[in-house]
Amino acid sequence: MQNIVIIGGSDAGISAALRIRELNPAITPTLIAADSYPNFSICGLPYYLSGEVTRWENLAHRTRQDIENAGIHLMLDHTAQAIHPGGKQLQVVDAAGTVKTVTYDKLIIATGAVSLRPKISGINHPGVFFLRWMPDCFRIDEFLKKHNSKAAQSPLTAIIIGAGYIGMEMAEGLSKRGVKVNVVEFAESVMPSVDIDFGEKIRETLIRNGITVTNNIAIEAIEKKDNQLVVKGTNKYEMTADMVLVAAGSMPNTALGQSIGINTGIKGALKVNLKMETNVPDIYAAGDCVETWQRIARSYTYLPLGTIAHKQGRIAGENALGGHKEFAGTLGTQSLKIFDQVMARTGFDENEARKAGFQPVSVDLETWDHKVYYPTAEKLYIRVTADQKTQIILGAQIMGAYKTEVSKRIDIFAAAIYHSMTIDDFSDYDLTYTPPLSSPWDPVQMAAQKLEWKIAGLSG
Repeated sequence: MQNIVIIGGSDAGISAALRIRELNPAITPTLIAADSYPNFSICGLPYYLSGEVTRWENLAHRTRQDIENAGIHLMLDHTAQAIHPGGKQLQVVDAAGTVKTVTYDKLIIATGAVSLRPKISGINHPGVFFLRWMPDCFRIDEFLKKHNSKAAQSPLTAIIIGAGYIGMEMAEGLSKRGVKVNVVEFAESVMPSVDIDFGEKIRETLIRNGITVTNNIAIEAIEKKDNQLVVKGTNKYEMTADMVLVAAGSMPNTALGQSIGINTGIKGALKVNLKMETNVPDIYAAGDCVETWQRIARSYTYLPLGTIAHKQGRIAGENALGGHKEFAGTLGTQSLKIFDQVMARTGFDENEARKAGFQPVSVDLETWDHKVYYPTAEKLYIRVTADQKTQIILGAQIMGAYKTEVSKRIDIFAAAIYHSMTIDDFSDYDLTYTPPLSSPWDPVQMAAQKLEWKIAGLSG
């Protein structure tokens, strides 16, 4: 019977183990995790810190008992230190420092990513935090609780370095805990992964909710001053706060894979083929530690997302059993809730499409999420991009109020892009309609039709 070992207990690792059990219940995969929190929702950490999720235990997709009952052998608080491909062995160490040898027939590396640590002097000062794993979350929560008594005299203050997804979610989360939040970002707008005018709408939402935002700043130093931290950057930026959260992105955790000669690529991520195979025989890799195939560009990129990790882990698990499943590729579909608004994107924006060799054309549409005569209609802002020559949809961005189905509407575009649908075909989608929820032509179809008219005018 095959002995399959998985290193990593988050999305990709758990998905691989579960797929193995689905396809061959006679096999008990071994899953090695460096902490004691397997299969926890890392994406849910900001919502525990905000107080919206009241118990950290609720962040577990499955409890330890659930995982073991599914037929997976867990080795928690065990760190994989070395791989010996020749003898198909792992060297692991437990929390007590005991070194153990684990053998394998097939190995899946799912070591994930680590928080990016910018070259900022003073980044290791007490009161400077990162947010990636459960222990990070606990440290922040402990700090907030410890300093909560201060709030009676003056609110706790925080500076968030970075205005990407984690930075935005934590701006809201800390604000809900009564913290006065200041966001500082190197790029021209917040949420650099969306177009600037959408970033400006997000910025307006932040400001409306009491968040201070400063752009075009490179942070250079964090200094200790009494019981506070002074953050300094370019353009004479200087601000004092009680705590600092560094949310500057992540980088693949690949030291273990590199040590045995696994090829690396973008940002040092492990190179894999579409079957999630590395260049080392019988070793697969998946999740935030690997490059990922971009479906539109037909080339590799690095994009650490939970949705991608789940898919890649499932494929690695199936192929470790002898399967031939291939990863279909990512579109970069993402969404963000920020206070009462939701921002979502999929596919390419115009700049990305142009770099990939397309001739992009875009339109903007501002419309109501449902029939305006039915109460509480809210505005949606939609941008859709297509290739002028083929009229194939390449990307979309949507922003609107929470509960206007922004996330699900971007998924409609994602499905269309996945299947290389044209803007003309898009109108044929059979979508639901009832006045409280939509219009006979859904807003996403209205946007595509507007783009079709624009392209027809350009061609004519």
